[in-house]
Amino acid sequence: MQNGTRWTLGTLFGSAALTAAGGIGLSLYADRIAREAERLVPQDGRHVRVDGARLHYVDRGSGPAIVMIHGLGGQLRNFSYAMLEPLARDHRVVLVDRPGSGYSTADDDGEPTIAEQGTILGRFIETLGIERPLLVGHSLGGAVALALALDRPELIRGLALIAPLTQPQQDVPDAFRGLAAIPASMRQLMARTIGAPLGHLTAERTVRAVFAPDVPPADFATRGGGALSQRPGAIAAAAADLASGGRDVAALAARYATLTMPTAILFGRDDPILSPALHGHRTAAAIPGARITVIPGGHMLPITAAEATVRFVAAAARAD
Repeated sequence: MQNGTRWTLGTLFGSAALTAAGGIGLSLYADRIAREAERLVPQDGRHVRVDGARLHYVDRGSGPAIVMIHGLGGQLRNFSYAMLEPLARDHRVVLVDRPGSGYSTADDDGEPTIAEQGTILGRFIETLGIERPLLVGHSLGGAVALALALDRPELIRGLALIAPLTQPQQDVPDAFRGLAAIPASMRQLMARTIGAPLGHLTAERTVRAVFAPDVPPADFATRGGGALSQRPGAIAAAAADLASGGRDVAALAARYATLTMPTAILFGRDDPILSPALHGHRTAAAIPGARITVIPGGHMLPITAAEATVRFVAAAARAD
């Protein structure tokens, strides 16, 4: 199936993007998609420059700090959709777009790995003077949170991981096979030509697959930030993140026994993207003292099970 996807992308690329007229036309269309996405989902916060990236973030509330890291193809509105307001009543809550995602950019249009993103976000925490926050990571953001916790444990006081990527796996989830088929050497070019139009055409189907078995809310593209995932830069970043996750998570997993901070994991019982048994129970067993909670639902718990997810994060903040 993966090879079939590669053939489809290659056919489209060969028939259009390699021709001057087709390539220019697709590029202009991709620019139009990007502008419309940015109109629908404008920036919400401020920017700060740290070594390696210029990061877009939202900083609300006061009290013990919580830093929240979104997943693959996402951005900070995945959390502000329903979690920011209730958590900010008792905490300082900082939402950040990962480098290359949302309105954050990596220096020199780079594609930082999972570990490198952890390093960048560690500098972000230091730059903003956030005192030992609870680190929340959703999906691939969970892997970034774990990378930071393993390399800079003095910066954070605990981990709350929501449907996190934590273990190496052979198969790419169906929703992301198109991204996995993009060759690394052509990532930027394909994202700027066929990637954005193809992503725009398949967006509804992809969102349904990521939310399954839950139903995505009608306003996810705007209030949840979903429209930004169709921009060329976001597509290239997501493809790079997917490749890095596939390569680098095994090295993280080999170090879980060294984690000593309080760690809590939340999974949806019917998550079709990441297996609760593999990425939840196995990881909880590997991290000393870690606890796992499984609730009804799929992968997008910050939106589809917001109240339960807020309770999970708040409990983790009290327990650390």
